[in-house]
Amino acid sequence: MVLTLRAVSNPMQEAFVQILVEHNLVSPGDRVLVAVSGGADSVALLHLLHRLAPTFPLTLCVAHLDHALRPESADDLLFVQRLCERFALPFVSSRESVAEMAEQRGVGLEEAGRDARRSFLTQTAARHDCRWIALGHHRGDQAETVVHRLLRGSALSGLAGMRLKNGPFIRPLLSFSRQQLLDYLDRQGLPHVQDKSNDDFAYTRNRIRHQVLPVLQSLNPAVEEHLAHLARRIESEEDYWAGEERRVLETLARRRADGLWLDCKTLAEVHPALRLRVIRRALGEVRGSLAGLGRLHLEAVASLLGGLRPQREVHLPGAWVGRRYRQLWLRRFPPVIGEPYSLPIPGPGSYPLPGGAELTVSLVETGAGEDRWSVEFDASLLRFPLTVRTFANGDRFHPAGAAGGKKLKDFLIDSKIPREERRSLPLVVGETILWVAGVRRCHGLRPDSGGAAVVRMVLKMADCPTIGL
Repeated sequence: MVLTLRAVSNPMQEAFVQILVEHNLVSPGDRVLVAVSGGADSVALLHLLHRLAPTFPLTLCVAHLDHALRPESADDLLFVQRLCERFALPFVSSRESVAEMAEQRGVGLEEAGRDARRSFLTQTAARHDCRWIALGHHRGDQAETVVHRLLRGSALSGLAGMRLKNGPFIRPLLSFSRQQLLDYLDRQGLPHVQDKSNDDFAYTRNRIRHQVLPVLQSLNPAVEEHLAHLARRIESEEDYWAGEERRVLETLARRRADGLWLDCKTLAEVHPALRLRVIRRALGEVRGSLAGLGRLHLEAVASLLGGLRPQREVHLPGAWVGRRYRQLWLRRFPPVIGEPYSLPIPGPGSYPLPGGAELTVSLVETGAGEDRWSVEFDASLLRFPLTVRTFANGDRFHPAGAAGGKKLKDFLIDSKIPREERRSLPLVVGETILWVAGVRRCHGLRPDSGGAAVVRMVLKMADCPTIGL
């Protein structure tokens, strides 16, 4: 890369190369898709990459999306196409009615346009085997982003603004002002198009650009630079916090097929600044995205850690979180309580249960001992047929080790069994409840040491249960 820098004589181009090298935005031999709207910033980006591509080397492809919002948008497409012909670069274009998309989805034009561009660019990059997608955002765009997010009540992480590299997207112009780009185009004799929608105050960003930032600049002419510098500092600190979030989440999380489980006590002891970040990361893992989540959502989840009620829940956009005694349960959707069932056990054998579990009942000469998932009874004291069923109102149970019986519901609450489990726990029943499977056997009926035959029951769960967390 040293040879590359020496080969560049234009100061703007030299600064551009410096950014590419220092931040490792591209590597020799990469294929780069350049998003070009026809505006000054994207044209400057394309020209800079085109001039430097042979030296790195890079292979470029240009993409343009017509949002179908202005009558002259077809002219913009034609301008970019001719520019690519001038530079002898491959060109890909598409047209998407952003207005129709916004109406169908019930979102604003800005959000719909952003989603349409992202989808078009990522799909085009994949088709053309491009490793990177270069965007023309400059320092002014970064300042607008910071102010915009401040106005929307963003958390600190949002004030990191746009990153130089984020997934497949790179933004090599973030350190340059719009005026620097305009001066560069003027020196190179390069035309660009003017998007009239940039002056439409119906768009929040345009109001920030034309109304808010000029006021701030009247107080401090360098406010744009300061805002961009603030974003870079926060980005650096966010990278540090991300490592802490991952470390803490690994210490208190259990990932299972039924969701993500977090230890409440450990999470409550984490510093509040880090606690909300860990919750956000956990939700992002469960949802696959953080879109639509804000500070109030995170605080609602954190509020579950306190209070006297051991079982509470909150419904969030795209997620459900419930406190179940000592654990916080995070899922994409609320848990579904299984349908009640009652199945006969006429004698020894294997009995599939709803939900994928299996109960095995066998008659053996010698017991092998009990654990959470297996129990043994004196065969002479048991009478078939038995039943395996779910909870029923009015059930009573005399658990092993207790002085007497009690309502099964009270026993399950005392055992801190989540409410979703209470209605789906397999109960093996004879004249009384013999076994709350996975939780406790009944009092008495144990095999004696005289060599009598033993009825052994083993429950095999389909997946790791939530019982007894």
